[in-house]
Amino acid sequence: VKLTDKFHVSKKAWSTQGSKMFVPINGDVSVEDLIRGIIVQSGNDACVVVAEGLAGTEESFAERMNKKAQELGLTESHFVNASGLPDPNHLMTARDLYRLAKHLLEDFPEYYHYFSEKEFTYNGIKQGNRNPLLYRPNTGVDGLKTGHTEEAGYGLVASAIRDGRRIFLVVHGLDSMQDRADEPGQLLEWAFRSFG
Repeated sequence: VKLTDKFHVSKKAWSTQGSKMFVPINGDVSVEDLIRGIIVQSGNDACVVVAEGLAGTEESFAERMNKKAQELGLTESHFVNASGLPDPNHLMTARDLYRLAKHLLEDFPEYYHYFSEKEFTYNGIKQGNRNPLLYRPNTGVDGLKTGHTEEAGYGLVASAIRDGRRIFLVVHGLDSMQDRADEPGQLLEWAFRSFG
């Protein structure tokens, strides 16, 4: 798959609930735009477009996700959809989120820059990255991803580098977007000060 390849937007993908990239129904969207829509805009619709484009159906893609998770050592995770929308059988531990973040950086460094993009405009709609730490000066934060469900609360997987030291941080169960902005920032500062 190349960044310039295009995937078709099904009615199912277009109507997916939650955060959206606002893909056009029956349109075709480039893989690069879909990646940015997933990472920057948290587009659940873009997740389904990619899943269907790569595996035919979201269910088939989830099967592939589970297989790949096992190969990567993500032994405490199980996927039933591409977006992370709530399902009692869909789960991922903080440790597995850390392992996945580390794999993303090590295995795909040429694409890692997408995680630090602060905004993305698609289909005339400009949206900002939901990672609040990207907007704070002198943090060294260059990724990764936020999440939210009623059951898990507000969460963040962050990565930061200072003076050649990289720290990954996984936080979940926070009560609000403000907590997601404040708590991880404090933990990150503590980690850089405390571990050398």
